[in-house]
Amino acid sequence: MAEATFTLRPARDDERALLDDICYRSKAHWGYDAAFMASVRDQIRVQPDAIRFGRVWVAVDNADRPLGVVEVDPLDAASADLTLLFVAPENLRRGIGRALYDKARALARQLGACELLIDSDPQAATFYASMGATRIGAEPTGYQGRLLPKFSAPIAAQAPSPPLTR
Repeated sequence: MAEATFTLRPARDDERALLDDICYRSKAHWGYDAAFMASVRDQIRVQPDAIRFGRVWVAVDNADRPLGVVEVDPLDAASADLTLLFVAPENLRRGIGRALYDKARALARQLGACELLIDSDPQAATFYASMGATRIGAEPTGYQGRLLPKFSAPIAAQAPSPPLTR
């Protein structure tokens, strides 16, 4: 399969429904049942404030159609949260996830974080490990004893850039 041609750009509020759909379809791709998907729907939505403050980016094709989305949110002075990273199922394994992950690290750096924390879907744990994140535990979800693998990725310092609004 040929590599996807895509670029990254900040998300727009008018495309939130499209981005939420990508998140939902990407999660459902792993075979979760309808009850589980209904229970997580609100947790995998793009947040309007994050768009407004430039913390949501999308991968888009040449026609500007969204292919994947990433959202990073501040946790504290030293840490940021990889809130969302989803790629539309039909665009998996084309380098989009890697590009969005790299963007997440850059966003975390702009927030002043030295660590990016990730609560991973079990199906994505291998991806985050391959990107250099270190597994630091598991987080209970409250859904039938399900645990989410938790990762940490260090954020290297670089020359100062304009900070993102927290």
